[in-house]
Amino acid sequence: MGSFVRIDGVPHHVDVVGDGPVCLLSAGLGLAWREWDPVVALLARTRTVVRFDRPGLGLSGPPRGAPTLAGEAERIGLVLDAVGFGGAAVTVVGHSLAGFHVEAFARLRPGRTAGVVLVDSSVAESARGVSGRGVRVAAARVGGALLAAVGVPRAVGPPARWLAGRPAPRELRSLYGASRVWRAGLMEYATYTEVAYELAVLRRRTPLPTAAPVTVLAASASRTPGSDPWLARQRTLATKLGAAYCALAPAGHLLMRARPREVAEAILATGEA
Repeated sequence: MGSFVRIDGVPHHVDVVGDGPVCLLSAGLGLAWREWDPVVALLARTRTVVRFDRPGLGLSGPPRGAPTLAGEAERIGLVLDAVGFGGAAVTVVGHSLAGFHVEAFARLRPGRTAGVVLVDSSVAESARGVSGRGVRVAAARVGGALLAAVGVPRAVGPPARWLAGRPAPRELRSLYGASRVWRAGLMEYATYTEVAYELAVLRRRTPLPTAAPVTVLAASASRTPGSDPWLARQRTLATKLGAAYCALAPAGHLLMRARPREVAEAILATGEA
């Protein structure tokens, strides 16, 4: 189950297991810490594994504001500080939207980064600043409240998680029926464009640490992945970041459940490099 640490007044659920060099795992938009279970079972033999839930997700308390890229990068550092790894250089691993977060952490905290692994990371090649953030944030808050009031999260959340890929254990599915989780997920979705733009600006200004290797893992459901445009975008991302690249097919977006062995091997190899 893990424990709780308070960051900026919000209780954050954190789970730490294993022994050895530290790696931090962060799940994608709206997802909980337990999505990493199959990978953690392989990593914990030789690594200290830190997982956490962003505000509103999993078991963490509700957020106090809308997410930003800089804020999420800082959160990673504060989580590590809170569990006693403030002085360690860690391998940071981000799935989907959290790929933005861990890349930003590496750029902003190069001395604390031993390696970066992007697990079917979000890609936004044409990210640009857009107006209306306040309106989208307000709409997400109102929409989340309305959905909660009519019971949509409890009714739709568990089956929606099942549709996201590979049936999850009963105790994991139940997390996605919480109104708090839906509100937080809607907020992450509403601010996705701004977070992507923040990263585009950061890439132009702040390089990745040269001593920290980067790996890009990409998933394709196609049995002929050579023609998959998503993999082409992931290859371009790897080239832009000077990263090692590996495509896994056929596999769903939740690579940590679809292909945990390959994900764990990539994390181990990146950290050792």
